Amino acid sequence: MAKIKVKQVKSTIGSTKRQKATMQALGLKKMNQVVEHEATPQILGMVEKLKHLVTVEEV
Repeated sequence: MAKIKVKQVKSTIGSTKRQKATMQALGLKKMNQVVEHEATPQILGMVEKLKHLVTVEEV
């Protein structure tokens, strides 16, 4: 599996509870924090739901 880096670039203030929970599930708590994950369908689905709050880079 490929790895991806996910970086939070926008605040979750004003986001829904579901979006905040998804951010927490990805391991993102602060602005500009970067986490690395395997590119599984589940992770890619979470990133797709948060595409307006994060940036994604393949490693």
